[in-house]
Amino acid sequence: MPFDNTMGLAALASVIPLIILYLLRPKPLQIKIPSLMFLMRAEQKKKRFATLRRLIRDPIFLAQLLVLILLSVAVAGPFYTSEESLSGEHTVFVIDASASMNTDGRFDSATEIAKTYVSKKNSIILAQNIPVTVLEAAGSSATKDALDGMSGKGTVADLSTSITNAMRMLSNEGGRIIVISDFTNWEGEDPVAAKRLAESYGMKVSFVRVGTTTDNVGIIQGWLEAEENSYTYNCVVKNYMETTQKVNIEIETSGSETKKRLTLDVGPFSTSQFKVENLGPGVTELRITRDDSLMTDNTAYISIPSNIQNELLLVTDVKNSPAAVSLSLLPNIRATQSNNVPADLSDYKVIVIDTHQRALTTEEVATLDTFINNGGEALFLASSALDPAAANFDLLKILPVKPIATMESNNGETLKVAQETRLTDDVKFEDIAVYTYLNATLRADAVSLVNTDSDIPMLAYWSVGGGTVMYLGLSDELGEDAWNNFHNLPEYPVLWAKLIAWLGGAGDIGDYNLQTGAISALPNEMDVSTPSGTVTTSRLLYDEAGIYEVSGKDIAVNLYDDMESDTTIDSSGVLERATAQDGSQIVRESTYTAKNYIDIYLIILAMLLVIIEILIIRSRGEL
Repeated sequence: MPFDNTMGLAALASVIPLIILYLLRPKPLQIKIPSLMFLMRAEQKKKRFATLRRLIRDPIFLAQLLVLILLSVAVAGPFYTSEESLSGEHTVFVIDASASMNTDGRFDSATEIAKTYVSKKNSIILAQNIPVTVLEAAGSSATKDALDGMSGKGTVADLSTSITNAMRMLSNEGGRIIVISDFTNWEGEDPVAAKRLAESYGMKVSFVRVGTTTDNVGIIQGWLEAEENSYTYNCVVKNYMETTQKVNIEIETSGSETKKRLTLDVGPFSTSQFKVENLGPGVTELRITRDDSLMTDNTAYISIPSNIQNELLLVTDVKNSPAAVSLSLLPNIRATQSNNVPADLSDYKVIVIDTHQRALTTEEVATLDTFINNGGEALFLASSALDPAAANFDLLKILPVKPIATMESNNGETLKVAQETRLTDDVKFEDIAVYTYLNATLRADAVSLVNTDSDIPMLAYWSVGGGTVMYLGLSDELGEDAWNNFHNLPEYPVLWAKLIAWLGGAGDIGDYNLQTGAISALPNEMDVSTPSGTVTTSRLLYDEAGIYEVSGKDIAVNLYDDMESDTTIDSSGVLERATAQDGSQIVRESTYTAKNYIDIYLIILAMLLVIIEILIIRSRGEL
């Protein structure tokens, strides 16, 4: 019989002989006369055998010995193996939570249908652009409660990745996957291909379609253009019906008591574009006044911050560095350059430290520390000045990484994205070659977004007091001493624009107007007001259309997806492909090797023996 833990058997093998030897030990001889030694040894042997016979006949001794043996074996984790059929008891629900599932109550129908498939053990995955696991390995009652508490979202669903995640949940003992969707649109791979892959591993996958085709008119696109003292919003409305529709639109701006109205005639299966000019600070809503089957795309949200001008201080000992040039080109950024940290930082929102040779003084570090703890944002660029051999010790404690030493790589270190966020979008980190860098480790409460292949953090941040400190391990030194080639790539100014916008400044107008499915890495865990309530998070997924309030900023989020708004799509072809026989081969056996542990039965038997022992002792009058 195999065991999971051999320590119990080792204890059994060593303890039992010692107990028996102790019980049968000979008493010390009192007579030392040599002529009597032979007779005494014979007498001792008789006594030992007599003692052994008495112990074997004593039920108390046998019970104690058996209890010891059973407990020692139980600790060893004994089990036997058997071939079991892949179970269907675990059901994983993949429920489409995309924007189109809000059409005519499709999502509510999906949750009600899911209740009819609930089994002994259940898991739920919400299929959004990033699959979200809502429940894992729960009972039927908890599953039904979870289904009642769910609501549809506003992204495009990645059904294929969601099915792959469900496969991982069932990879050990098997089970079934129930995919409930309207199957009208998705991002990523074809869900039918994911279904066939799961079935090839012995899992049962069922596609359940909800909803029927219906008519719709929606806002499918919108963008802002900057004017001299205001913004112009461009809006595209599409009619998915077979007849021309008269579309009434109402425009409301926060703080204004008057509403603007306009009417569009939109032809069948056509679009119409219009502009809204002179938009000022605040939140503006454009609303199609008619009710239709899909309300998610009937409203467009626009957010314009009241002050989009950022005051930034660049502390550097180099003239015309790549960082200085990039900062000077950023719109809505007023960058002041200094060769030291001034005593008064009250005029600035963001401080960038880019000293190459000169280490900051103790007074400068103290000023920075006060600035950051009071809510300021600071960005440090890697350089020789941050090497532990030169840097101020108090300064190193502020950084989200712990520098160890300056390292060099002849072949160049390559970079990889550790966490996908809006900061890492549109930047090809794999094209960056790093030849010199600070070997560093990530601090316990810090977050790393970009690492080298050897997991050295190159873009990391953490919270210090009320502020945020970010570390960029890509030095901007030029010439023969250049640490990397990043400043030569077109993504260099793109990353700087993202970093400064993220670090507490107002940033670009695009940072206030997003599409559903966008992700933001927040400086720290905070309360965020979403269209459906308040959440506490450090990584925000914008999965609903509406207004998000993040750190006092109003973020407008819209669907803006032509295919997701098309409620006339007939998805019956997806189900036909899903049920068609393609002759795929099963690559996994229909059974798995199960471990059946018997330790609990041994413990129960030991407890029964203890009870029997107590009863025997009581019957003897010894208790």
